[in-house]
Amino acid sequence: MTQSAESDRGQTSGASYAAAGVDIEAGDRAVSLMRTWVEKTRRPEVVGGVGGFAGLFDASALRNYRRPLLATSTDGVGTKVAIAQALDKHDTIGFDLVGMLVDDLVVCGAEPLFLTDYIACGKVVPERIAAIVKGIAEACVHAGCALVGGETAEHPGLLSPGEYDVAGATTGVVEADELLGPDRVRTGDVVVAMASSGLHSNGYSLVRHVLAAAGRNLSEHVDDLGRTLGEELLEPTRVYAKDCLALNREVDVHAMSHITGGGLAANVARVLPADVDVEIDRSTWTPPRICTLVGEWGQVEQSELERTLNMGVGMVALVNADDADAAVGVLANRGIHAWIAGRVLAGEGSAHLTGSHGQS
Repeated sequence: MTQSAESDRGQTSGASYAAAGVDIEAGDRAVSLMRTWVEKTRRPEVVGGVGGFAGLFDASALRNYRRPLLATSTDGVGTKVAIAQALDKHDTIGFDLVGMLVDDLVVCGAEPLFLTDYIACGKVVPERIAAIVKGIAEACVHAGCALVGGETAEHPGLLSPGEYDVAGATTGVVEADELLGPDRVRTGDVVVAMASSGLHSNGYSLVRHVLAAAGRNLSEHVDDLGRTLGEELLEPTRVYAKDCLALNREVDVHAMSHITGGGLAANVARVLPADVDVEIDRSTWTPPRICTLVGEWGQVEQSELERTLNMGVGMVALVNADDADAAVGVLANRGIHAWIAGRVLAGEGSAHLTGSHGQS
């Protein structure tokens, strides 16, 4: 509590929530501003609208499934929010949140149905909260899922007025006999890699540490990137949900892996059975320049970069070898650059990177 608030309390009947730093009216205005964006995500199964205590979704739609399995995922954006706050640009961070959530569902073949979000902030600035939700809603439309609810919490004293964090949870559904995963992966399968849009939402603690130590500024223009460093770092996460679901309908997909924290090899290993290995050939692609710049500026070893950053691969599909070219074509037709990056062979359930990357 500020000194003036202490003084005011002595002259009035008592303390107030507003004097403690929580503005209920600002919260109400934020809800009003975000309402239009939330409505854009509406699916036919959504019951009610913004403002209830719980989001409602008509589960009778699941009657069309033989044996529906519900899939759920929860995540946040991490320290990438610090970049959005530094640049005072808040309408894209929602793509990072939604991408982290729904693309964890589609790796098992599940269609995202609905999502809820949580925004904690030091001070509710209605326009800023509405911008965050706008990004979340636009990404939900892109993924085909409904934004059915959320919470904005004001935490004065815990967060500064300009600080916030975002998190969320999502639910999807998949037929039990169409579940993707290790049980389907076979020796001879092919690795189809899908290009990332940049760093996505992982590794920003390392990136920010490197930039601070190297004296780099978010406003500086980097010729190798063709834009400012801040613009590069705030590039939204690519949301693959609809593209992966379309791929699964068109070709024989056995497993998928969302490349997030831990890097390419570790995430691919999560979807392997114990009797196979995956070899991924680095020479099949060139990492985005931002990845190699982080390595150069921070003298970061390649192994550390590869277990922290996605190195230009945001999603991987393991497909029947006969379908590999078709898979690349399906994704290309949907605007996703994809390529054959490796193979599945007999082994012990691990993934390895071989060869060397081309030069950018």
